[in-house]
Amino acid sequence: MTTTSPHALATESTILHSAQMLDLALRDASPAQVIETALKTVGREQLALVSSFGTESAALLKVMADVDPAIPVIFLDTGWLFEETLAYRDTLIATLGLRDVRSIKPLDEALSRQDPDRELWFTDPDACCRIRKVEPLARALKPFSAWINGRKRFQGGARAEIPVVEEDGTRLKFNPFANVSREEIEAIYKLGKLPPHPLVASGYLSVGCMPCSSRAAADEDARAGRWRGRAKTECGIHTTKTS
Repeated sequence: MTTTSPHALATESTILHSAQMLDLALRDASPAQVIETALKTVGREQLALVSSFGTESAALLKVMADVDPAIPVIFLDTGWLFEETLAYRDTLIATLGLRDVRSIKPLDEALSRQDPDRELWFTDPDACCRIRKVEPLARALKPFSAWINGRKRFQGGARAEIPVVEEDGTRLKFNPFANVSREEIEAIYKLGKLPPHPLVASGYLSVGCMPCSSRAAADEDARAGRWRGRAKTECGIHTTKTS
């Protein structure tokens, strides 16, 4: 398969064409093959993996570490994360030998101006996500030509038909786990002897920020506990172009 030079990744039309070609070529590829292709396409210096270090994050991080543990990992530390998530991040860094994890925080100026009382999550959760996740991610991705994330089609909703590779403004966006099943995720955990997120045992099937995460019943969708009682299902980093 022909790869694309980083120098060619300049315009949205070029990116769209590259994404479509790569998606076609990788439609049946394994997660490791997708990450290997991302590396060959743009190079390590131009590639980042974005991880929440949530309940299913270790699987993708394990696959990435087996390919190249030095790929930069971006972690959005929103200021509202569970202490268990922060501890889990440190555990996985040590367990998997991750060499370049970058914890990105929202700008103090944005927080003091737009959320001085830390109640924005309640009054306007979209705005809260924007200043704590969307804007910090856009800032963190500026040096990169492509990024990797862990969305899966089985999560449903807006994720049900995600491609393996897509255009994200002037970047390529790789979804190595688009095709995987929940059983395959569990197998990666088992074979890799990966530790679970500490909150899984308490009934959290999906973990984000503390105010907007709740426990979910076994018969509920894995993301049912996110923004419970609201129409909101996404924080915005996957519904807004980063460039």
